[in-house]
Amino acid sequence: MTSPDPNRWADLRPRVLSAIVMVAVGAAEIWLGGRSFAALVILLTGGMIWELARITAPQRKATPVAMALIGAASLLAALVLHSDLATAALLVPSLALALTPRRDRRIAACYAAAIMISGFGLIELRFANGQSAILWLISVVVVSDVSGYFAGRILGGPKFWPAVSPKKTWSGTVAGWLGAVVVGFLFFRGDFGTIGVLVLSPIIAFAGQMGDIVESWLKRRAGIKDSSHLIPGHGGLLDRFDALIGATVALMLIGLVLHLPIH
Repeated sequence: MTSPDPNRWADLRPRVLSAIVMVAVGAAEIWLGGRSFAALVILLTGGMIWELARITAPQRKATPVAMALIGAASLLAALVLHSDLATAALLVPSLALALTPRRDRRIAACYAAAIMISGFGLIELRFANGQSAILWLISVVVVSDVSGYFAGRILGGPKFWPAVSPKKTWSGTVAGWLGAVVVGFLFFRGDFGTIGVLVLSPIIAFAGQMGDIVESWLKRRAGIKDSSHLIPGHGGLLDRFDALIGATVALMLIGLVLHLPIH
């Protein structure tokens, strides 16, 4: 019989402690909303642009800070303008990354656009749809991630996409979808009362998983394990919020063509 791997759960304690802090801060900001919530999202968006700039141009020490400031300022400008100019403002960090020497400039520009759209989308979702909508979105992402994490560790099995994300298994992926359905059911019985949320929840969970895979692929191309070391047990901001980026971008795209059942 194969002996258990002693390192299997080595990262669980710092991961849980960091998660508790993030949940506490996130819950408070979701409840407060308004400028406080927007300020947090702007700060996190700037931080993720900083990490992206570091990953794609590690030799340029000063550039990541400048890119972070550009990202935060661009999101703030988009919120203030709130017009067609807002879209242009969201693309400024992508343009800045594309015009500076770095690895995979096109990929960096596209990923920066996703980060900016997700930041803008989160703030707009909180303002327009209220606490329940943003809580549903984050719950889908978190429950999908947590259920996938434990199912993958406990059940193991075939890898979902080993060339890009060696740790992600099919058991964890499917568990994430099922967890999202449970979240959708709870919100269906609670705040939303429309069956559409049951269909939308696993779709958003899948988009979140794709966001995770894209970030893993980006890190593998850069030859690094974590996007940074800002969050103990989780790595960097992109490591923690990659799924939320994918989920939010997908939700914004779906919202362009369909009525979202999350009011």
